[in-house]
Order: sequence, then C-alpha cells, then structure tokens
Amino acid sequence: MAIKVIEPKELGKPAGMYSYGMLASGGELLVVAGQTGTDASGRVAGLDIASQTKQSLANIRAVVAAAGCSMRDIIRFQTFLTRAEDLDAFRKARGEAYKAYFGDGPYPPNTLLVISRLAHPDYLVEIEALAWKRARLAVAPKAKVAARKARPARRRR
Repeated sequence: MAIKVIEPKELGKPAGMYSYGMLASGGELLVVAGQTGTDASGRVAGLDIASQTKQSLANIRAVVAAAGCSMRDIIRFQTFLTRAEDLDAFRKARGEAYKAYFGDGPYPPNTLLVISRLAHPDYLVEIEALAWKRARLAVAPKAKVAARKARPARRRR
C-alpha cells in the first residue's frame, strides 16, 4: 500500500515540477474542490498571482489536513489561470510553495489550463487536488491481544 511515481522512459523527464503519473494502492481518495486565493474570511489574498497561488495551496493543505492527510498524499493537481502572462510568476510561486510542501519531490501530476475567467473577477488562480488516504490496518484492542496470548493453544484431533 503505497504511492508509486510513474516515470515512462519514452517520455523523458517532466518539463516542470510534476510527475507524469502516480499509482496509489489501497486506502481512500480525497477530492479537494477548487481552491482560490482567498483567506478564511473570504478576502482575496492579493491581486497578484504569487499571493493567490500560495493562498490556494495553503487552503488545499488545510483541507487535506482536516481529512487526516498531508500534502505528500496529493496525487494530482488541476490548475486554472485566468491570464497566460501570469505563467512565469505562477511557476515561481508554486515552486517556492512546493519546496515547503514536497521538498525535492516527487511532485504530483498537474494539468494547467488558462481560461477566460473564474467565479469572481479578482480570482487569478484556482487549484483542485486529489489526495490518497492510506488504509488503516485493523488493530485488535490490547486487552484482546493479551487474552489471546494468555490462552493455551488448542490441540487438534
């Protein structure tokens, strides 16, 4: 039960901070709705792509933490930008945030789309995430385990 990074040899290295794919076995999937660069009060973090990107990722971190996961459990991002001219600044801000969340990788796969607008005209970025929550192994209560150990083994006839 683990996350396996998929790296097809015929594709070479990814062009940015993402993996081509991740395979997760066992556990549950957490679907994180698109997060914009707004804080808990609903205020936009800033009118620049860097502050909104960092806030969007912080919001995702809050959701995955509330579900008992971490950022390293994310297996996919989908990002929507409203201005193509923000691509470089977005990548820089994402790179800074990724270093804090993922260290040197691996980084989740990410689909990046440039669209005409989001739900509010001040929103410059929205990021969705898919995370994998590891399956928990059933653990017997300590009293039952102790009772099993204290019982003599049955003889078979």
